[in-house]
Amino acid sequence: MNHWIIAPVLLPALMGALIILWMRHDLFLQRVFGLIATGLLLFVSIYLLWLASDGDVRVYRLGNWRAPFGIVLMLDRLAAIMLTLTSILALVVQLYAFGSGWDRKGWHFHALWQFQLMGIGGAFLTGDAFNLFVFFEVLLIASYGLMIHGGGPMRLRAGVQYIAYNLAGSTLFLGALGAIYAATGTLNMADLALRVAEMSPDDTALLRTGAVLLMLVFAVKAAIFPLHFWLPSTYANAPGPTAALFAIMSKVGVYAIIRFFTLVFPQDSVVETIATDLLLPAALFTLALGQIAVAGTRSLTRMAAYAAIASIGTLMISVARFSPEGLSAGLYYMIHSTLATGALFLVVDLIAARRGGDVWLRLRPAIKNTGIVSALFFTTAIAIAGLPPLSGFIGKLLILDATAEDPWMGWIWGTILITSLFAIVGFGRAGSMLFWKSHTLDPEPGNDTDEGPRPAPGPIPTKLDTDEQIQDVADSASPGLAFTSVFMLLGCLAMLTLAAGPVTQYLSDTTTQMLTPQLYIESVIEQQEGARP
Repeated sequence: MNHWIIAPVLLPALMGALIILWMRHDLFLQRVFGLIATGLLLFVSIYLLWLASDGDVRVYRLGNWRAPFGIVLMLDRLAAIMLTLTSILALVVQLYAFGSGWDRKGWHFHALWQFQLMGIGGAFLTGDAFNLFVFFEVLLIASYGLMIHGGGPMRLRAGVQYIAYNLAGSTLFLGALGAIYAATGTLNMADLALRVAEMSPDDTALLRTGAVLLMLVFAVKAAIFPLHFWLPSTYANAPGPTAALFAIMSKVGVYAIIRFFTLVFPQDSVVETIATDLLLPAALFTLALGQIAVAGTRSLTRMAAYAAIASIGTLMISVARFSPEGLSAGLYYMIHSTLATGALFLVVDLIAARRGGDVWLRLRPAIKNTGIVSALFFTTAIAIAGLPPLSGFIGKLLILDATAEDPWMGWIWGTILITSLFAIVGFGRAGSMLFWKSHTLDPEPGNDTDEGPRPAPGPIPTKLDTDEQIQDVADSASPGLAFTSVFMLLGCLAMLTLAAGPVTQYLSDTTTQMLTPQLYIESVIEQQEGARP
């Protein structure tokens, strides 16, 4: 066994505990060791990505116990890609948290950050359905703390709603696992794939129930319509770095859908096409809802949150049929959307910090660093909307090509192309309000418009943080590091664009591996020489 496979789980777990026990009141040490841990995680992830490139499925058996009774971790191309993507995003956003001063708002930011990475890494590596639930809970518990980091009534309210929705999803998850275990007698994914393939269609009523419940659980985690309702408020009120890291957390639900419905419940199994029948219409509604809301919202943070929902809808349209072309295109778009959404939340945080915490799209005098911030917003908006020359354009082209012969082609193409116009209008309106029209105003404070300040609609306050909190963060911030972090994410998007050929080839090989369940069954169940009986 290769012991590096457990490192993405073990490394952040140990560092998170060390930060709490030894460095809880020393921010400098927390920053140093937190950055070292995330950097090592990136190094390990890149090594595992190289290790998985030969196409083998590697298994790590904890305690060297035989599957399906022992706990196993599985490393394949897909898991390695997701680990690498997570570590890149986490390292860059962590640097932004230093530069923006967000990590100064609470003593446990860096410990929670590491535990969040532990849960995400474990979810991508685990080969057992119950342990997927365990790692889901680990990342969710850490995300609760990161969500309310810095305090504030709106953030606390959104955090309570987030906890309530996810507790309901966790309860449903346990019910789904119970139904599947009752039907098959196992929760090891490879063993499940073997037993599901052997079941008679007449004995699958309980299994189908479990499969549908699992689909609902993962749809909640991925924020797919109509189970997306928790995401806008959560992402809009979360601290900027937290919302940026959450860009990968919603992809954990998408990953789980791909993993289960290619390995355990492929389309030729007894579950048949139940996933496709549910996913494709929901994905179309998710995309339409997100893009229309981007064009209609008056809040900058909610615009970013709805853009995240729209990206999930686009991704799921490609994934829904579980075809080789669709999965390859979907994986490319997943990488793009994660990096682009993370960059968008960081840019939005830069803008909000320079507007005194005001996140509403209304006229105010020009902000500090307006030139560079407007350039970052413009570039990020291009990436999110899917315009050339960045990778979003390539991703959407790949999805359109993958669905060219789909029976729903007219609906798919029409929804993607038309809603892209809504995104362009929404981001164009926001950019002109924030950067162009702002230069026509009197720079004196309080002179928001020619007609005086315009109140925010409804009871929602215009500021997410108190003036004292904003000033404390401003005094401790390093703008150069914050800007560099955003440039790094946009640089990753540029690299993804330039390397689109080799990346799509690697993703095509990844899809071929995913659609061959026998590889997993042989690696986990059959090749167990030397394991404990």
